[in-house]
Amino acid sequence: FRHHPAMAALNRTSLQPASFLLLGMAGLEDLHAWLSVPFCLMYVVALLGNFTLLFVIATERSLHKPMYLFLAMLAVADLVLSSSTVPKALSIFWSLSKEMSFRACLTQMFFTHLSFIAESTILLAMAFDRYVAICSPLRYATVFTHVVIAKIGLAAIARSFCVMFPTIFLLQRLPYCGHSAMPHTYCEHMGIARLACADISVNIWYGFATTLLSPGVDIVLIGVSYVLILRAVFRLSSKDAQRKAVGTCSSHACVILMFYTPAFFSFFTHRFGHNVPHHVHILLANVYVLLPPVLNPIVYTMKNKLIREKVSQVLFGTGQ
Repeated sequence: FRHHPAMAALNRTSLQPASFLLLGMAGLEDLHAWLSVPFCLMYVVALLGNFTLLFVIATERSLHKPMYLFLAMLAVADLVLSSSTVPKALSIFWSLSKEMSFRACLTQMFFTHLSFIAESTILLAMAFDRYVAICSPLRYATVFTHVVIAKIGLAAIARSFCVMFPTIFLLQRLPYCGHSAMPHTYCEHMGIARLACADISVNIWYGFATTLLSPGVDIVLIGVSYVLILRAVFRLSSKDAQRKAVGTCSSHACVILMFYTPAFFSFFTHRFGHNVPHHVHILLANVYVLLPPVLNPIVYTMKNKLIREKVSQVLFGTGQ
């Protein structure tokens, strides 16, 4: 009876793998070295772009406005999203290390999904920001104070944390019976759950519910705010004012499409696309953690004159 705790611990560790073996793009192993090139380049571009954006917004007082502060939050979420996943993917592609401890795998899953949900929340806040700026500009300064923006940032983190924290326990309670090879480049909730040798319906339903309730609700509310924005824009009398209003929203609309399209496509093929080849699943899962961090800074720099000027000052020393 004295050995009971030790036996229980031994039993638990035999059911939980000490580590997972990440296989990368299953079915495309011969292309791993080639795949690492675009991955590496895109990651470098994402780091440079987002750090430049953060530096410019932090150092330039004229950019301490709500829209740019949300943009800074988006850059932080992008950095966490890409840095949670890409370095490990590269280490798999270069055959440096394909192993990952069970705890490290759960940590990676937690931060990947956390930053994704936080980014979705920030995009919703940005849509509301555009709505107030265009539909009731006189109230804008009183609605979006620095205190409110700080609270939105904290709410994005708190919401993501509350959604993701239960998944750690949902995965820890499962027995894995020695299954430890995962055909993926990073750990994600359903990828880990599928290795379990028990009923994972709770995980499936929790994943489904949280996807519908966090990014799902966000995209609906963003859609509603854009319908209201467009309605207000078309009521404007001058063509110039209409063009200007559409211009301020176009970059945000581009970012929303780039963020949600691959993510939802990946999510639904994972759930329902049983005929989709496995490497297509994994490519899609990598697209949604790599594409937004790469393109967001580029879109906003190209579309926003003020940011463009400040970035060119920082990078090329022009206009000083």
